[in-house]
Amino acid sequence: MSSNAVELTRTPSFRLDGKRALVTGAGRGIGLAAASALAEAGAHVTLASRTEDELQNVGLAMSARGWKTAALPLDVRDVDGVKSTIAAQEPFHILVNNAGTNRPAPFIDVKVEDFDFVMSLNVRAAYFVAQAVARGMIEAKCGGSIINMSSQMGHVGGPNRTVYCASKHAMEGFTKAMAIELAPHKIRVNTLAPTFIETPMTRPFFQNEAFRADTLKRIKLGRLGQLEDLTGAIVFLASDASALMTGSSMIVDGGWTAE
Repeated sequence: MSSNAVELTRTPSFRLDGKRALVTGAGRGIGLAAASALAEAGAHVTLASRTEDELQNVGLAMSARGWKTAALPLDVRDVDGVKSTIAAQEPFHILVNNAGTNRPAPFIDVKVEDFDFVMSLNVRAAYFVAQAVARGMIEAKCGGSIINMSSQMGHVGGPNRTVYCASKHAMEGFTKAMAIELAPHKIRVNTLAPTFIETPMTRPFFQNEAFRADTLKRIKLGRLGQLEDLTGAIVFLASDASALMTGSSMIVDGGWTAE
């Protein structure tokens, strides 16, 4: 070989073979898409949801493709239950911290019970799920990737979304702080921040034509997000392809927040 041979950079693998992943809210929507993407990339995926029937159907569909999955009935708002259930599992290498909700309302009309419900799931539950998974990673000294499912609304504001924006801005904040503390343990923590994605949760909103038109005006690429718009980003954040990325937010918003 000549002494001046060019060294070509190796691309890290996007494969997840041998990795164990936990996905919350895995029964439908973004959670189901995330679980499918991770399983297709080779991970063993534990599907967590409150709805056992949903989990069984998802598990059957994924097993039919030869993917490795397990079902874990779990109410993420039960912090003590989360702590004990996750501690009883083998350590995970990947968490997609996806369970979340929204109850839009004008700021002046927001009810305390709706505020408490959204914050209990989007902030409190997400925070302690991440804590439980991180403890397992630290004890096993296996490192890992925590992906907190945020939103473009964690970066901007929006009408009728004061509570949701508060919850996702909070998630962006605790993600940065978690990343700093967990970096010495080789645990990376990032958010994925999508625009409006067509899912069972968001579909009713888009039946309002004025809301749909306004949304499409703000998404510079001119269309609503689809679940497959997120799956590549999820695999990237979970894999060695994003090995130097932590404390960041991957915004998949069709240009909404660029303005």
